[in-house]
Amino acid sequence: MVRAMSVAFKQYRGADRRAWGISDSAHAGGSVRALPGTHAQGDADPDGRPHRDGTALCVPSGWPESVSAPGTQRMESDAVGFLLDCCPPDYRAYPLLRREPVVLARFAADQVEGQLRSTRKALSQARVGLGEVVGPEVLDGAVSMLESEESRLIRLRRAVALVEEALRGKVFMRKL
Repeated sequence: MVRAMSVAFKQYRGADRRAWGISDSAHAGGSVRALPGTHAQGDADPDGRPHRDGTALCVPSGWPESVSAPGTQRMESDAVGFLLDCCPPDYRAYPLLRREPVVLARFAADQVEGQLRSTRKALSQARVGLGEVVGPEVLDGAVSMLESEESRLIRLRRAVALVEEALRGKVFMRKL
């Protein structure tokens, strides 16, 4: 069941900060989604560690489905796969990016932002550049495709940003 609730953000520092995850920049609240196997207040984390303050961690809206919840053992390895999918295929050849997911997250964010800029430019120039070359049905289809791609990239940009923040050690919790 998905419930809307406001969230408060907290950042932990220390040796284990990478084990916790998620956002506080530019996200002042919103909806969260419950994940199968998530825990209630006072329970231990999925990897067996108790919560520091007895509250349950949340997953923000926009969190990628293919990445485990922040703070779980699998989150970092899932995040690497998700982020590599956002980058050019040749990035998979660099072991550094698998070892340093924060670097990979920054590069993935830059790639998605570049794709979004390019899509917006193509959308703004499509009717002028293609109007004399293709028919109106094809032109409308091309514009519709670019609009769909822009929407997808906006969602992807948010997902990458959330994963990057989680990898940097940010945590957000339910606010009572």
